[in-house]
Amino acid sequence: MYNDEVWQASPMNGRNNINGIGKVGRHEVYGGKDKELLAVQQAVVQKIVSELKGFDNVYYEVCNEPYERAGLRREWNNEIIAAIVYAEASLPAKHLIAQNLAQSSAKASDLNKHVSILNFHAATADSVRLNYGLNKVISSDETGGSDRSDRKYRTEAWDFILAGGGVYDHLDFSFTSNQEDGTAVPLPPGTPGGGGPDLRKQLQILKEFVEGFDFIKMAPSDTVIKGRQVQMPLADAPPEAKATVRALAQVGTAYAVYVNGGIRAELVLDLPAGTYRVEWVNTKTGKVDQVETTNHAGGNRTLVSPAYLEDIALRVKRVDGMGS
Repeated sequence: MYNDEVWQASPMNGRNNINGIGKVGRHEVYGGKDKELLAVQQAVVQKIVSELKGFDNVYYEVCNEPYERAGLRREWNNEIIAAIVYAEASLPAKHLIAQNLAQSSAKASDLNKHVSILNFHAATADSVRLNYGLNKVISSDETGGSDRSDRKYRTEAWDFILAGGGVYDHLDFSFTSNQEDGTAVPLPPGTPGGGGPDLRKQLQILKEFVEGFDFIKMAPSDTVIKGRQVQMPLADAPPEAKATVRALAQVGTAYAVYVNGGIRAELVLDLPAGTYRVEWVNTKTGKVDQVETTNHAGGNRTLVSPAYLEDIALRVKRVDGMGS
């Protein structure tokens, strides 16, 4: 374990280098007050960008959890972003830049124009709803450590991505110094979150489900679901027990729907006239538990799921070649 404040300050402490650079207070490291220190920070950024120029699986985040870094100034943040942009100006490939944000119920504001990804920690579907109109990638950059069950993180991931999120980044506590392959299951005592091979397989099912669509052309839809009836198990009998339903749609062509909660669902979808293949997908195994092809005259269409436990996904694709 480390002391976060010491970790922030000590690498830039002027006493730690023969150049004497970084003679600032521990809360001034990310402020740009010391121009020599800022120049070194910019040089480090440019070196990193130069070394990673050939990798297509990288995006840059200026500062992790800036809301916990006392003294971080917007001006410094912009200087670092400018260093990334400058370093890539002559390179053929440009990488995306992310801004880390605290989970909140507010719309992000005052973003640098070069920021393309909003990295929320422990993001929710509400984070997507509030910020989707900014036309940025919405990222759940770090899951919270509130639970250890596979169900919690599986349903959280499906709910977030089917709400229109772009990245789900899980903190997996089954990776340890003794078991670096992520197989420390059961999890060591005291770990604040979940993880393990079974959960990663379930998250792979979500990835493959989404990639089975032309998802770039899809968008969150609050109007495609015209009705829903979800049967709840007896254990969830209290009136406050509810299921949530999320949908991504490429209207007239493809629909991805996720039901979180219940044991059987009856959904009414507003679909244009056409022939559709309807598949109910098991989120824990990836298998298609029920499939049908339907010729639809247009308007509302009722689709009834098979029995399931905890959650289920629905894939609807137009197969007559007439979709948009």
